Amino acid sequence: MIRPNPRDISALLDIMRRLRNPDGGCPWDVEQTFASIAPYTIEEAYEVAGAIEEENWDHLKDELGDLLFQVVFHARMAEERGLFDFGDVVAAVTDKMVRRHPHVFGDLAGIDTAEAQINAWEKHKARERAEKPDASLLDDVPRALPALTRALKLQKRAASAGFDWDSALRVVEKLTEEANEIVEAKASGAPQSDIEEEVGDLLFVVANLARHLKVQPEDALRAANEKFSRRFCFIEQSLRAQGKSPHDATLDEMESLWQEAKRGER
Repeated sequence: MIRPNPRDISALLDIMRRLRNPDGGCPWDVEQTFASIAPYTIEEAYEVAGAIEEENWDHLKDELGDLLFQVVFHARMAEERGLFDFGDVVAAVTDKMVRRHPHVFGDLAGIDTAEAQINAWEKHKARERAEKPDASLLDDVPRALPALTRALKLQKRAASAGFDWDSALRVVEKLTEEANEIVEAKASGAPQSDIEEEVGDLLFVVANLARHLKVQPEDALRAANEKFSRRFCFIEQSLRAQGKSPHDATLDEMESLWQEAKRGER
């Protein structure tokens, strides 16, 4: 048998076709659906982001391959249902990129900075939305985005129509108001669903504050997670050197070690 060129996308498409073949394919792959595969697609996207953050370029190559396989998987399932195929996916994104970059592929001039391109891109997307009946500014903000990221995008869209706070200070005031509402809800014995709603409102305002301060909330929270993990590991290691674990230590002991970890990072 002649082995296909592994650098040719058609080889990967053929692998996917064989995996999904009920006659001799992989039982697990055969029984998958769009819904069952979607979580893996999201996970692979995060692993791509992780490889970039670590600057692990060999790993990035592998993770991009895994993400591409997810695209091929979804395209194959769509082809089986007569919806579209991989070629249609390529054609759609190719057409979109050309259409949204008239300064590169057309005769539009005056876009010579990244900021100008972002503005032109948003204007083009706005025209596309305007062509749809009953379109909302928020329609194409994906629901599956991480909640903080989606909050940021929703707020940006609303702000583009003038629905926005006029300063970061006003957002801080709202932040205090939402925090007080959580305290009041808890004190009044409100049901857990109400407290959850109030916490959601607080997080939404935090995302809004980050936007006003030109901070990416997802990146900021990811960095905070890493900082917490680093400092807590210091606590564990310090206690281990004393023959103890966090379960054996008091809160005051752990707080003291936390402050020591903070001082060591300065």
